[in-house]
Amino acid sequence: MINLGFVGPSRPANDYKLTDVVDGDTPKIEMSVRMVSIDTPETHFGGTPATAQAALERTKARLQDGTYDAIPEHLREYLISRITPNAADHHITAGQLAAEAHKTMVKTRLTRPDGTQRKLAVVATGELVENHGRLLAYTAPWFAGGPSDPLPPRDDPQRRTFNLDLLSLGWAASFLIYPSIPPSFDLNLMLDEAEVAWEQKRGAWAQFGPELLLGYEYRACVKLGVKDLKNPAEAVANAYERVCVDLRTLTEVGLYGYHQVPPPNRLWIWQRDLEQARKDLPIKH
Repeated sequence: MINLGFVGPSRPANDYKLTDVVDGDTPKIEMSVRMVSIDTPETHFGGTPATAQAALERTKARLQDGTYDAIPEHLREYLISRITPNAADHHITAGQLAAEAHKTMVKTRLTRPDGTQRKLAVVATGELVENHGRLLAYTAPWFAGGPSDPLPPRDDPQRRTFNLDLLSLGWAASFLIYPSIPPSFDLNLMLDEAEVAWEQKRGAWAQFGPELLLGYEYRACVKLGVKDLKNPAEAVANAYERVCVDLRTLTEVGLYGYHQVPPPNRLWIWQRDLEQARKDLPIKH
């Protein structure tokens, strides 16, 4: 029996569609990509607009009647003000428009001048696969190189990731999650463009206003509005699993203080990663 004294990282199994077997040790699978550092409005989470709105209304009532007093008052009041009668419809419609913008962007930027199609470049991050089995990555057009398809200079707009363009157009909010943080140059470029999109109220905010529930806000509120609520404390813990850091001051604002930080300046850390993040990052708590 050999004991190396080392246990490598372990991840749960996920189900994927097998598309082909191309070699003795090479199955080919169909795998979804979760575009990192951004978050677009949802299109399916929570069900139809009517079903989702009912969940949001249950959340609002529970925030008002004391069911969720474990959530600090300042966050309860903030959420109550944002759960409007058309909050779900606006959010889901914004998600559909974001998907259309993404499809148009990909179709346009993957088409070469001669009409042929480029491949999609996929740049995986430090944390490779999230809990839904999606590859965490940035995506961009793939340039084959050579005279027929030269790689543009780094600062050429053709090299921009689709993640960055969705953020810049206002169809995605910044959603930086440790440890999948881009290098300093790319990080600051992303933060700058996110701030401009937010201040100028582009894309989703132009259509539905700054009170539009962001993706992670919407998902949390739908979870809090579960129809058969058995354990309020468990529902709150399920809705709020990430600590927010204010990037302007590098200060933790905790599980419930994110709304005090402008959306472009939020960094998120899973509670399970908080101890390590405090060692790796110059954050104050």
